[in-house]
Parts: sequence; structure tokens; C-alpha cells
Amino acid sequence: MNKYQINDSLTVEDIIKLINSSSQLTWSDESRERVVNCRSYLDHKMAISDQPVYGINTGFGSLYNKFIPKKDLRKLQENLIMSHACGTGKPIPEEIVRLILILKIQSLSYGYSGVQLEVVDRLMDFYNLGIHPLVFEQGSLGASGDLAPLAHLSLPLIGMGEVSYHGKIVRSDELLKKLNWEPILLRPKDGLALLNGTQFMSAYGVWAVIQSKRLMKFANIIGALSLDAFDGRIDPFKDEVHRIRPHRGQIAVANVIRTLLQGSELIIQQKEHIQDPYSFRCIPQVHGATADTIDYFSGIIHTEINSVTDNPNIFIEGDSIISAGNFHGQPLALGFDFLGIAIAELGNISERRTFQLISGQRNLPHYLVANPGINSGLMIPQYTAASIVSQNKQLCTPASVDSIPSSNGQEDHVSMGANAATKTFKIINNVYTVLAIELLTAVQALNFRRPLNTSPQLEDLVSNFSKVVTFIDHDRILHEDIVSAVAFLKTSEIE
Repeated sequence: MNKYQINDSLTVEDIIKLINSSSQLTWSDESRERVVNCRSYLDHKMAISDQPVYGINTGFGSLYNKFIPKKDLRKLQENLIMSHACGTGKPIPEEIVRLILILKIQSLSYGYSGVQLEVVDRLMDFYNLGIHPLVFEQGSLGASGDLAPLAHLSLPLIGMGEVSYHGKIVRSDELLKKLNWEPILLRPKDGLALLNGTQFMSAYGVWAVIQSKRLMKFANIIGALSLDAFDGRIDPFKDEVHRIRPHRGQIAVANVIRTLLQGSELIIQQKEHIQDPYSFRCIPQVHGATADTIDYFSGIIHTEINSVTDNPNIFIEGDSIISAGNFHGQPLALGFDFLGIAIAELGNISERRTFQLISGQRNLPHYLVANPGINSGLMIPQYTAASIVSQNKQLCTPASVDSIPSSNGQEDHVSMGANAATKTFKIINNVYTVLAIELLTAVQALNFRRPLNTSPQLEDLVSNFSKVVTFIDHDRILHEDIVSAVAFLKTSEIE
């Protein structure tokens, strides 16, 4: 079994390799030492002083001024986890739970949180054995960290809540008995370190980075295929056009489209029209702006997954314990809102290309069916795409501009970053469907251009896709074709 050591720096690419290789998490000597030393410092500090330290010997939130005697400190941490497990809605996908586990372990490993080694060991066991605590979609304000979701993540450490294990939902206490594990006996700061943090938002952020980059590649590929099937012009993609407006994403997308269409018999044929609609002509400008936004958001996520986001933070070198606000999700909230808008635009322009392809222009039949009238062809998939695009516009209403005070006004500005994360999750999945509909439409249109071929690279894509969705020569249930097309985009290997 491959091992992945927890190190100082983590990248999205590291996470992809970790997940795809089925490697198991393990300690590096340095990270283990940091956690042990921080815990020892905190224990010594608590033994020699009765000074109030937020969340360690005080209440939480607006109860910060309530001092807790030493005999109740363990119970304080346990009560924190139980009382904050107030998540509602659907359980989040296991792939997101696994990312939360990775990121929580990473954040605690820096040695500024004061947790017991045993707490992180058990989280590693959960990841390595495929034990996924049931975490719910709703409940986090994205400000004191992701309190409710991370409380649900933490319940199984103390033998409470439920987990998904080997495809079944089981009670945590029953699973602990089956594995011959004892519940973790929490010590001061353990519960607070687990619940404070941005790992719910950050896990969605890692997923969003991975999927956005994949969507970006497919949007370019499908856009190039649609351009060729529509008998579009290559002129708007020439390098000299983009050198005089040198946005990085725009230049990159234009280059990708030119490369994808090299060797196409269609793109080089004489054109009757001198100009294409914006949805084709402006692919570099629109897709490119989204590419730049993905790069921006990726930078935010890289910083966040290499950060300590609980509270208070323990600094051994400075002999200090500081209560501050690293758990506030504002960078993520703003980033998610921006990314959601940018990804939605890939769907927006994609739906317009679908509309153009079925509109009966440029010697293509209406709705791309040989006998329109008795057959409706691809009329209604465009309706579906339009419906989804409209929903995405609604989902793009920024979450980050909202704030509802909580904890009796002590937590008087919150980020709503968790809501931004979950709606961006929906936007991304929606755009997969919109692009799948465009791909289905473009491949159908290409068949009406035969015997001419598009480029060898795009013909390979068409050949592989046609094994999944065959040519539509008469009306059939297109729902099944759309589902197959979405699965093709989500699972096909792309460079």
C-alpha cells in the first residue's frame, strides 16, 4: 500500500494523486513532532495558570466570558461537538467528505492548534479505512469556521453520529465496537480545533478547482467542434488578433482552438459568410476570462489548504495563545461567487452555440434531423439547456454580500462562504449538462457535413462519443442520450 506523508505544503495536484492512487495518509516526523510539542505546551500552560483562554477554559461565542473549572474541561469540548451538530439538508457526497478529512488533518498538522495526536490519528484512520462521517449540506455561516458540518465530521471520534462504511450507513458507536476502538477522550482545545476551520468550504473549493479545469478543457474542445460543424471561420482565433489585447486566458484559448482545428477539412473551405455570431467568434474572450478566473480561484484555494484556520492559535516560540479570526471564510466566499459566475458563463455561451446549430442555418437542417416535422430532432435539448442556464443565473446571486449576525451579536459579520460553495457545486454540475447537450448537438451537426472531416483530434473525440451516443436519425428518448453524454464528459480521459 502506497503511503502519503503529511508535509508542510499541499497542492491540488497532490490531492488528485493521493485520491487516484488510493494511497494512505501517514505522518512525517516533522508534522508529528509539531503536533506533540504544541499539545505539550498547551498542557503545561494550563497546568501553571488559571488565566481565561478562549474556548479552552471559557464558553464559546458570546459565552466567552463564562469561566469553566478544570473538572469540566473535557465535558466542555464534548458538549461543543454535540451542541454544534445541527446540520440539515442532504448528506454531502463522500468525495467531498474525503477531501474534508485530508484538509482538516493538514491544517492540524502545522502544530498551532493544540490537539492531541490521537485526534489526528483517528481522522487518518477514517480516511485510510474509508470511514465517511455523515456531514450535511446546510448549517455553516462560513465565519467561525464551518461549525455545523465539522461538528458532524467530529461526532464519530467520540462514538456519536453516523458514518458511511462499505456502502452502508451505520451508527458510529457500533462501528467503533466492531473495530475494537475506544471513543477519543477529548482534552482542552480538541473540540474547538476540530470545529473551527474552513475545511468544508475548502473541500468544495478543491473539488471546484479540479472540475472547473476539466470543464474548461471540454468547453474549448466542444466549442471548436461546434465552430467547425457550424462552418465557422478561423480568422477570429488568429494570434495577431489576441496579441493586441493580451489577456492571458484569451491568448491561451485562441491558441487551443487553433491547435484543435489543425488538419480540419471544414475549417479551411471557402466561407460564404464574412462573420460568425458572438457565441463562436468570441470564444477566446469569453472562455479566456473564465480561464483567468479559475486561475485566480486556484490561488485562493492553494493558500487556504496550506493554512491554519482554527482559533485560538498557539505560538510556542512567542509563548502566546492568540484568539483571532483565521476561521473567517471571506476569501473563499468572494472566490466562490466569482468562480460560479465565470463557470456559468461557459454554460451561457454554450447554450447559444447549441441554439445556432439547430436553427436551420448554413445548410444544416432544422433541429438537425433529416425529416423535420414528423421528427422534432434536437428541438427540446436546447430547451433543457436554456432552463439550466436560467437556473444558473439565479444561483449566481452572490452569497458573500449577505451577512446575518449570530451568537448574540458576538459573531456580527459572517461570510456565507458555505452557501457560496454549495451553490457553485450545483453550477458546475449544471454546466456539465449544458456542455453535454452542446456536444451531442455538435456531433449530430457534423454528420450533416460528411464526407468532409473535422481535425484528426476532434474526429477521435467524435468517434469515442459516437460509441456512447449514436446518430439520431429519428425521434427517441433523448433523456438517456443526455445522461450518457454527461457521463462521457465526467469520466473520459483528457490531456
